[in-house]
This record gives sequence, structure tokens and C-alpha cells, in this order.
Amino acid sequence: QVQLVESGGGLVQAGGSLRLQCAPSGRTFNSDTMGWFRQAPGKEREFVARITWSDGSESYADSVKGRFTISRDKAKNTVYLQMNSLKPEDTALYYCEAQKYISRTRYDYWGQGTQVTVSS
Repeated sequence: QVQLVESGGGLVQAGGSLRLQCAPSGRTFNSDTMGWFRQAPGKEREFVARITWSDGSESYADSVKGRFTISRDKAKNTVYLQMNSLKPEDTALYYCEAQKYISRTRYDYWGQGTQVTVSS
């Protein structure tokens, strides 16, 4: 069975940095895109960033553009989220997600989340 495992969360002061990691565990898994979502208490889960596995094209939420960078390591089958200039409003549970397209169907996979807390 495929599992997505996140790591790298923690507590930092405003202006600090964290680097999140996500990798599938278990059997061999190939996804078309991988990315990150986050959810703060009382808020809807929101899109943060996504990367296309084949060509490395990136997309970001407006709220993180210029501060966060998503990347992938094909050899390690791992996706990263480098978060710089963190703000208290970045505090949330960050989820890794993967998308696999088969014909006209999209399959979604989710990790359990890693907590990011930014103090002021």
C-alpha cells in the first residue's frame, strides 16, 4: 500500500525557515504531480504549492510566492518545500499530496500532515 510521509515541521520564530519533506513509502509509486496543502484551525484546507514530476513546473498560492520553493528529487522520489521568511499566518498543519492521472481519472493521495508553528 502507498503511504505519503511528511517530515520537517517544527516551531520557529517569524522570519525563520523550515524545510519540509515528503516521500512515498511502501511499494513503488509514480505520481504525475506532488504538492503541499495546509490547514489552520477553523480554516479550510488551502493549496500551497505543486510541482509536476515530469518537467518540474511549479505553481504557488499567492500568499507564499517569493517565500516558499517547491522542488523534487527524482532519484530519492522525494518532494521538498523550502519555507523562508515565515510569518505567524503560515502556522498550520501541512499535508503532502500526490496526484496520479490514469486515462480521464485523477487519483489523489494524502499524507498525515506535519505541524508548522511560527511565533511572533
